[in-house]
Amino acid sequence: MHAFRSARPWFRSPLSLAIASTLACAAAPVLAQERATTAAEEAVTLDSVVVTANKRVENVRDVGASISVIGERQLENMAASSLTDYAALIPGMQVQSSGTPGLTAVSLRGISTLSSGATVATYIDEVPVGSSGIYQSAGSLMLDLLPYDISRVEVLRGPQGTLYGAGAIGGLLKYVTRAPDLVNEEFRAGVGLRSVSDGGQDWNGRVGVSLPLQEDRLGLRMSVARNGLPGYTDNAIDGRRDINDSEQIGGRAALSWDGEMVDVDLGVLHQRIDASDRAVVALEPDTYAPLGGEFEGRNWQRQPFSKELTLTSLSVNWDLGWADLVSATGWSKTKTLDQIDTTVQFGEVADLLLGLPEPGSSNVRYTFDLDKITQEFRFSSKTGGRFEWMAGVFYTKEDAQQNQVAWLGQRDGSPLPAPFDAAFGTLAVIGLPSTYEEVALFANASWRFGERFKIDAGLRQARNDQWFSQNVSEGILAPIGDAPGESTEDVFTWSLSPQFKLAEDTMLYARVATGYQPGGPNVALPGIPPSVDSSMLASYELGLKSQTADRRVQVDVSAFRIEWDDIQVASSFNGIGGLVNGGEASSEGLELASQFRATEALSLGINAAYTKARVKNDFEATVIPQGALDVVLNTGLAGDRMPYVPTLSWAANAEYAFMTAQGLSGQVGGVLRFTGERLSDTTERQRVTAPGDPSTVLQEEVTAPLRLDSYRALDLYAGIGRERWEVRAYVSNVTGEGGYSSMTPAAGALSGTLAYLAAVPIQPRTFGVELDVRF
Repeated sequence: MHAFRSARPWFRSPLSLAIASTLACAAAPVLAQERATTAAEEAVTLDSVVVTANKRVENVRDVGASISVIGERQLENMAASSLTDYAALIPGMQVQSSGTPGLTAVSLRGISTLSSGATVATYIDEVPVGSSGIYQSAGSLMLDLLPYDISRVEVLRGPQGTLYGAGAIGGLLKYVTRAPDLVNEEFRAGVGLRSVSDGGQDWNGRVGVSLPLQEDRLGLRMSVARNGLPGYTDNAIDGRRDINDSEQIGGRAALSWDGEMVDVDLGVLHQRIDASDRAVVALEPDTYAPLGGEFEGRNWQRQPFSKELTLTSLSVNWDLGWADLVSATGWSKTKTLDQIDTTVQFGEVADLLLGLPEPGSSNVRYTFDLDKITQEFRFSSKTGGRFEWMAGVFYTKEDAQQNQVAWLGQRDGSPLPAPFDAAFGTLAVIGLPSTYEEVALFANASWRFGERFKIDAGLRQARNDQWFSQNVSEGILAPIGDAPGESTEDVFTWSLSPQFKLAEDTMLYARVATGYQPGGPNVALPGIPPSVDSSMLASYELGLKSQTADRRVQVDVSAFRIEWDDIQVASSFNGIGGLVNGGEASSEGLELASQFRATEALSLGINAAYTKARVKNDFEATVIPQGALDVVLNTGLAGDRMPYVPTLSWAANAEYAFMTAQGLSGQVGGVLRFTGERLSDTTERQRVTAPGDPSTVLQEEVTAPLRLDSYRALDLYAGIGRERWEVRAYVSNVTGEGGYSSMTPAAGALSGTLAYLAAVPIQPRTFGVELDVRF
């Protein structure tokens, strides 16, 4: 069991006919006689996409940084319900699923999650969500927001420490919600069906309303959505089928006031994810072949997962004439339950340690509770001048609780026989309360020299104070008692970006930026340091943004090199672990994002990333006393590839918009995506040495990471409708390509015996149809 949740975990349908009919209708020979009014118009206005990367509303073409924007229309066409559905459209972004939405880790540009902390920060509008501390498993529990009532998703690649602070060491994932309409009433409702090949079926529904309460002044927007995700994996132990079904439910209310001098936006958002189990396939360790069926796992204990987020935000923008004053306030509460089957890991305690006739069955239940308050005040100069500036202060306070309960019973799920049940039925009860408090000052400025040259610069000084306590009340896996700890840290980050306009629609830019991942007090375990320092990162980037051929061709190219120091990594022995500052790594690569409007109706594009991310030196060793011997543990060796980072990944997309003679408009499109070969982890080396003498190696064991093969997948979609209604259909992973998102070994904590590999498959072939009406 881990005191930290780390990157080293344990552990046929009638609907198809309906979708085929819709696709046939959309693809019928009613080719465009005039330009279509949906996708083609968006293609014409590629240069009008706005972002808030610099906390200003700007044209994405004018920002000297690598930014990807996934719009509402694109999310609808793909029927996106989680990050894994659209991550391939973002160069350099990788999402590792642990089997259900919400159990996800996100990395950008090779900056993997090697510890419990996240390397990509998450925002909803003006408010950060998720923990900045190291005791809420933010790295593997990234917010996976159901993208309904979302205007766009912005992804900023590279460190964003100066404006977005803690956790944005690798980049930023930002959800921008739809604002209330202050002029027109809007009613929208939709329903859909989804079916997985050789799996289950489920439905989704959504309603959105926008009401102008006072024209041009006050508006209200409300929405609610339910999304059912059918299961497709089975369990060989108890015979259950399609066990990984899940449900996402979200609701939002937003009130917007547009005053003469003061604008106010108030919002309340709630989302819940419930999964009865997760998608896991058991593989043979040597051949990687399924031990049973193609989508069959082996779990003795159920593995439910749930996550509930409630966010209240208040944004006030006061026009002072000479500048704007923005106040952004956020209150969020997150509750997470994650239960995992640890029968392979700890079940052998029953026979190997207690002397019972056969191994037992085990599970560990994690619960996370996070209350977070954030407040930001910033002054911004008016946009458009030769000198623009911004200065502000940021404050956050987190009160968090993590609980872990490890249970051991007999293999059939019943309690251990007496007297073992009372003494060993509970392997551990651990409480990890923690607080995180941060104050930061930041400033950003932009100077324009003539019409072509501009320099952006920013800096941020932050201080965080943390407290935590390791409270062990029962069990044999960790020492009984309370062990509190504290830490204080000052961190400085900066950025500099010169930009030069080679032509009206071509910009060359360079960017140097730093970021950090907060450290904190550590768990009290032999060999584990009392605290872990922040990870620091410096990024160097050169990029080109260009539009040519009357803005029909858009190309963004960037080259980068990243130096990462004091990397936080998980170090564990016999199932118990904490964090250490491992060492250094580097990541370098090239990224391409392009779009080509071949005709007014046909749009083509390709995104690609080449990334070479490597560990530069052997990670710092953890020395664990074991009686008359020492165990020296390295969790990464020089030359290791960073986990789950493919050398090459790409996605090609095409969309054709059309209009029929009967006045119907629509589109047909597809995405072909490729993810290259990946490794599941860094190399682990365990040496048994004489006490205090690491040079005398008595025994050595090296565990290489698992290899995940590359895969390609094709997604198709089509839609047709009029102004007030639309029918859409889609088929994801059309060819039923096999591949795995993540993979971990399931091995005994005492014996080290490897039972199988637990692999999370990519989504099999999935059919869906959607109907939306608007008034």
